[in-house]
Amino acid sequence: MKNLIFLFFILHGFSLFAQNKLNAEQTKLESQRIKLRKEIKQINSLLFENKRKKNTTISDVEDIQLRISVRKQLIKVNNQQANLLDNLINVNQRNIDQFRNELKEIKNEYALILQKSYKSKSMQNRLMFIFSSDNFLQAYKRLDYLKQYNSYRKKQAIKIKNQTLNLQELNKEMILKKNIKKSLVEENRNISKNLIAEQLEQENLLKSLKNKTKNFQKEISQKQALASLIDSKIEKLIREAIALSNKEAGEKVSNFFSLTPETKILAENFKSNKGQLPWPVIKGVVIQNYGTQTHPIVKTTKIKSSGISIATESNIKARVVFEGEVMSILSFKNSNPTVLIKHGNYITAYKNLSKVYVKKGQKVDSKEVLGEIFTNKDTGKTILQFSVFNGMKPENPAFWLLQ
Repeated sequence: MKNLIFLFFILHGFSLFAQNKLNAEQTKLESQRIKLRKEIKQINSLLFENKRKKNTTISDVEDIQLRISVRKQLIKVNNQQANLLDNLINVNQRNIDQFRNELKEIKNEYALILQKSYKSKSMQNRLMFIFSSDNFLQAYKRLDYLKQYNSYRKKQAIKIKNQTLNLQELNKEMILKKNIKKSLVEENRNISKNLIAEQLEQENLLKSLKNKTKNFQKEISQKQALASLIDSKIEKLIREAIALSNKEAGEKVSNFFSLTPETKILAENFKSNKGQLPWPVIKGVVIQNYGTQTHPIVKTTKIKSSGISIATESNIKARVVFEGEVMSILSFKNSNPTVLIKHGNYITAYKNLSKVYVKKGQKVDSKEVLGEIFTNKDTGKTILQFSVFNGMKPENPAFWLLQ
């Protein structure tokens, strides 16, 4: 009997652990789902609702491809969530079956108690039971037995009540999970319809642009050449600034700044906030990621980015992600201004500005507005390009910003 009880607690504990783990995964997936839905909403708002151009360009196809990609991610997350809910429903069903069996056993036991209690319920029978004792000690023990018996009966009644409530809660939870799964399946059905329509739209756009493939490749190459030129200018500025700091400190030339005690603390504070930095805009969606990647439409072309591109609204300003000092303001022909902010050994770059509100050497605080972002008159798009450098080395900004 003891072994059976021990086994029951082991199995119950394992079931509880499994359910908690599944619930944690469910919470994580729900968070991803909310984020992806928000991203789709922002893509629609920032890339599709304020279009100004009439002629179709490669940018239109890229925008549709971005929305298709996010929709596919959402479908995948919804499917994972639905499968997880199936597992949780199965765990719930096992718990319900277990509680029902336990409740049945308790009720049967309680029925026997009531039956015995009914047979000896009269006060006369109880008194006879006590007074028929051979001695005082036996009478005391019989009285104590009756007290324990009544106490046990009350405990069993409470146990039945609690078990019934537990069963009701499990049933409610089961219904809730089934409803959530139903809504996920319905949402995926609607997303799939939109996805099919968007893929068809993309195909039609590509057909209409078929004869312009060479022009697109040329356009992409020109954009890449300009981006590389800006990156080389930034790299040169950083290299010169590092060399100057090393020289002033009497140190050997390296790829990192010579830091004062104050700037060393600033760099450590910046580093400790990795993954927690505010976005350089209060609202936006990433339309191009960091690193080298295949172009989403022209598959034979590779694009390289030293940062991320964020689409935002035309009236939203660029802001500093962490306290620091304006290191440089870069501007040259055929390019919009870039502001570099130094945070000890780290540098953040804010590219594609139309107006700059800060000056070189100025101290700036976190979330301080540093300028206006350029809005393309032909496309109506407002895009900020944001980069993070550790000395000379560019890093993925997505790892630094709060997600």
